[in-house]
Amino acid sequence: MTDRERFQAIMNFDPCDRMLRWEQGFWGGAVERWYREGMPRRHGVEGDPMFGDTVRGPATPIASGDRVCRDVLEGAGLDLPTLRVPVELYLCPAYEEEALEDAGDQVVMRDAFGIVKRMPKDKNNIPHFLEWPAPDREGFERLAAERLNPDTPGRFPPDWAAQVERLNGYDGVVALGGYPCGFFGAPRFLMGEVALLMGFLESPDLVRRIVNHLTDLWAALYDRVLSQVRVDCIHIWEDMSFKNGPLISPALFREFLAPAYRKVTEVARGRGVKVVFVDTDGDCRQLIPLFLEGGVTGLYPFEVQAGMDVRAIREAFPRLQMLGGVDKREIAGGPARIDAELGRRLPGVVERGGYIPMADHQVPPDVSWENYLYYRRQVAELSERG
Repeated sequence: MTDRERFQAIMNFDPCDRMLRWEQGFWGGAVERWYREGMPRRHGVEGDPMFGDTVRGPATPIASGDRVCRDVLEGAGLDLPTLRVPVELYLCPAYEEEALEDAGDQVVMRDAFGIVKRMPKDKNNIPHFLEWPAPDREGFERLAAERLNPDTPGRFPPDWAAQVERLNGYDGVVALGGYPCGFFGAPRFLMGEVALLMGFLESPDLVRRIVNHLTDLWAALYDRVLSQVRVDCIHIWEDMSFKNGPLISPALFREFLAPAYRKVTEVARGRGVKVVFVDTDGDCRQLIPLFLEGGVTGLYPFEVQAGMDVRAIREAFPRLQMLGGVDKREIAGGPARIDAELGRRLPGVVERGGYIPMADHQVPPDVSWENYLYYRRQVAELSERG
């Protein structure tokens, strides 16, 4: 079977020749550590990641310019990376990145999303956000006219016909969407998290305006892409939960976001796409029924430290597609802790289908190369036997 065929079989809960060998990603610091510990350096790392940057794994859609390390994929026996359809789905044109202030080991900069933030130069900690591109109605209308038009010519690459041929002939998985495209995730980048959360109550018309505009943008672009490209799954990026639960209530989700989910997932289904993933950290258990009502079919990464237990969730939602769920902290602890962790998570879940085991977020720098290889061997042994 090809990786694409394996993916389709697993996500359809059908028999498969073996498990897909996937990972969401790796810290740049983890990859550099692994080179120091003997991982062969044949290709190096594309994208020149810093310590805190993400190097993408096979489960995360990649496009040209993303940080990828073939040495990790080959050294750990991972499968083909998921390719992202190279269409700009968010701001077009993007903002020009610029440094606004140099403050020693930190820099104040405006990024490609138009967000002004103060951040460590080595990216070893989260940034402090200072300004947002669309904090009010006037700002959003201006930005929507300038940068959120589905007909902007630059959204599709000049070699689009060649890209279509390449993607349609790929033996791996082809995905559409992903970071930062989500009905909570993208408005948060436009307004700022606090303003968005307060906006659901204090400025509901503005929040609806933003969500509806993004929905129309993505529905139009998805329909055009899916009319030409064989896409295996849609990725919606949200990060809308934290350790103790969702950042918004189920009632607010149903009122503001559910119609948007239904509209976009109906476009996907109408074009033959059967898998729609949501990427959200934290404890999103209260939202799972609403995701499913909105046409979502799967979730990742199931963070263990937030109480996301794939075995319990499989019992509650037998047809939910799942990626992740292995506690990344335990991978650092060596063989005994790895065996115990996999023994807690995989039995009874892998066999039922619809699940690809991998770490519950990017693999961190405290995981040695030796322990990572052991973990991958054990995942293969436990999920592919018989």
